Amino acid sequence: MTKDASKSSISDQYSAVEPDLQSTYNQGLTPLHPPQKSLIRITMIIYALILLALGMIAEWVMRMKLGVDPGMVLIPVLLFAALIVFVLPHRIYRRWGYDMGDEQLRILRGFLWRTDTIVPFNRIQHIDVAQGPLQRLFGLSTLIVHTAGTHNSIVTLPGLATADAEEMRDTIKDHIRQDMI
Repeated sequence: MTKDASKSSISDQYSAVEPDLQSTYNQGLTPLHPPQKSLIRITMIIYALILLALGMIAEWVMRMKLGVDPGMVLIPVLLFAALIVFVLPHRIYRRWGYDMGDEQLRILRGFLWRTDTIVPFNRIQHIDVAQGPLQRLFGLSTLIVHTAGTHNSIVTLPGLATADAEEMRDTIKDHIRQDMI
């Protein structure tokens, strides 16, 4: 086996996990780095905890003011919190994909409303690679592409491995330099 044949691309590594679902939801695009699913889950846990706190306050107020039976508010809130923690992260994760071609970056995203964004390299003004504290914990970064124009002039691609985001930034930067020459 040759050295090149033994190396698999990022796309091959991640699409091997769920080949049928991947092609259905992402149209064969490269999925996000797998730890992004855990980051989404942690975000949903934070949302669920806030929702539960608000649900407990609402139930307490309704019990004091209206005499509502215990659990009338909290049980539906608990069910909804379980849904957003255990079901949504996987669904959100698998509905993100990207493809970096020779002349453009394509990003497909969206759970309820799908958005397919194509950014030609010659429209890019500058590129950032950003990391929040939770992203650093998982070794993830967000590629931020600033384009010419005002409407939708900032395109973000979260959930990339930091090395991949930096490599994409450098590749796009090289394309921009070649276009300027």
